[in-house]
Amino acid sequence: MQNETPFFSSRFRLVLSAFAALFLVLLAALWFAAGWYGDQILNAGHTTSTDPVTVTIGNDRLQLAKNTIRVPAQRQDGESDRVDLYLTWPELGGYGEANRKVFDNPDSTADLIFIQISRSTMSEDMSGRFLPIYARLAEGEPLPLRYGLMLHRLKADSGYGKEVILTGKRDGETDFVVRCLLPQKPEESTGNDCQRDIRAGQDLTIFYRFSARLLPQWQKLDQALKTYVEARLNKG
Repeated sequence: MQNETPFFSSRFRLVLSAFAALFLVLLAALWFAAGWYGDQILNAGHTTSTDPVTVTIGNDRLQLAKNTIRVPAQRQDGESDRVDLYLTWPELGGYGEANRKVFDNPDSTADLIFIQISRSTMSEDMSGRFLPIYARLAEGEPLPLRYGLMLHRLKADSGYGKEVILTGKRDGETDFVVRCLLPQKPEESTGNDCQRDIRAGQDLTIFYRFSARLLPQWQKLDQALKTYVEARLNKG
């Protein structure tokens, strides 16, 4: 029996050493995973890469920077039904280290514009749909607002809930038309207050959402987004 004690002690030390080594390996793996997961949470699917991506939608081809594309799966060349973008206002820039905070909470900021570009499914954009659709659903006289806008209230049974239609006169163009769910207080504004769609390219619809706090800049906003998309169309 006396000769067995050193054997068991040696075996115990080997087992203990193996467990210690395994623990260190697991600790290193957890540290690596925690760092990777932390980066994923921090970036929340964003990328700072400005590498170009060529997206073909119907007969139109767009060349876009990766950091402007909101959905990670869309950041690749090829054909697609649509592409979703997010851009800072008024710079119209994509995600980067300098503006990371702007993208952290997009539902409560007026500094981001959310855009969906897809193939047109209707013959008219929102401006063209005002007379045949929205005007028929409106009730009462339009109310003048600031910034050259008019407010049209919709019937309770129109299906648009508490949304209203805002219109604005433009020289040589059809009226600006936008649907909005106006916040009761300025601090309640989100990036989804207002939505509008316009046409671009051969057969594209640009659907964009923005905060009601940007309504004073409606003319500049509308033209800037159309120019942004058209500048990225491959005309060849």
